[in-house]
Amino acid sequence: MRTVLLSAVVLMVPVALFAQGRGGVGGRGGGTPAPAASPKDAAPIDLTGYWVSLVTEDWRFRMITPPKGDYASVPLNAEARRVADAWDPAKDEAAGEQCKSYGAPAIMRVPGRVHITWENDRTMRIDTDAGTQTRMLRFAAGPGAAASNAASSAAPSWQGDSVAVWEPAGGGRGRGPVNGGSLKVVTTHIRPGYLRKNGVPYSANTTLTEYITKVTEPDSTQYLVVTTIVEDPQYLNQPFVTSTHFKKEADGSKWSPSPCSAR
Repeated sequence: MRTVLLSAVVLMVPVALFAQGRGGVGGRGGGTPAPAASPKDAAPIDLTGYWVSLVTEDWRFRMITPPKGDYASVPLNAEARRVADAWDPAKDEAAGEQCKSYGAPAIMRVPGRVHITWENDRTMRIDTDAGTQTRMLRFAAGPGAAASNAASSAAPSWQGDSVAVWEPAGGGRGRGPVNGGSLKVVTTHIRPGYLRKNGVPYSANTTLTEYITKVTEPDSTQYLVVTTIVEDPQYLNQPFVTSTHFKKEADGSKWSPSPCSAR
């Protein structure tokens, strides 16, 4: 409970874009400003490593496949309920669509492990052992750049196109860091799929916004809190918000990749 409460406090603090460099040409001091640090070098928190999900809520929706028609707590409209009521896993299997519940809007809620690394100085990579998915989080082009997707892939994909930006703790108000800040990720261009394994739909119009925060307890145990906001004008009456928790592991000895499953 202490971790959950602390995480909630961290996520309620106002946030602002992380300034990667100050100063500029033409100031009274003159001279050329130092080049801005890369997103990797400027990271206020270290998210890398192996993390295992802690199922602290929605056990019946995450640990087992809910029955058809059980879409409690998801703000679905009438059309979305119609689609969910028609869910047929056999049809998904026949169509090779077993990964529909492993897309970006749902993957962090799937129980399992994630491995976070840096693909390069401007791209963070998240691999999941559940469904063997890979997410690429590409940082915005420059300091203060909006998290917009300038380079979409040719076709929508399960993990979509993600743009990331560092955000400081405390909204840059000078009160000191709280676990250093957080990572904001906005994902679009996502292939339509399921928010839950029992056919609760999200559409191609979905925008996914995530805030990833690290919490370190006094005993040095580390947790990730992933706040997920799914906005879908086609199927949702309002944003669908969840909070998912992960605990850091010492190494990848428990890493166990598995394929997508429709059931």
